[in-house]
Order: sequence, then C-alpha cells, then structure tokens
Amino acid sequence: MTLTVAHISPIISVIAGVLILIMPRLLNFIVALFLILNGLIGLGLLRWLHI
Repeated sequence: MTLTVAHISPIISVIAGVLILIMPRLLNFIVALFLILNGLIGLGLLRWLHI
C-alpha cells in the first residue's frame, strides 16, 4: 500500500475521532492538534515524511 498526502488527512481524522470518543475532555487539544497537522500537510511543510 502506498500512502500519499491524500491518505494522511483521513487517517488523522479517524485517530482524532477515536481519541475524542475515548477521552472527551481532550476535545480542544485533539481538534487543535488535528488542525495544525492538517494545515502543515496541506502546505507541504512535512515533506520530510517522504510520503
């Protein structure tokens, strides 16, 4: 399986959703982290991942 940038955002979304279900008190932190990572991926600033 080849992962591309298009695959990373949905994977992060699923992980964030599961964490919110498990620990609802961390909702603000998880959403903020998701938005930051999604923005960095979208801007292409995480090219060091070689994905």
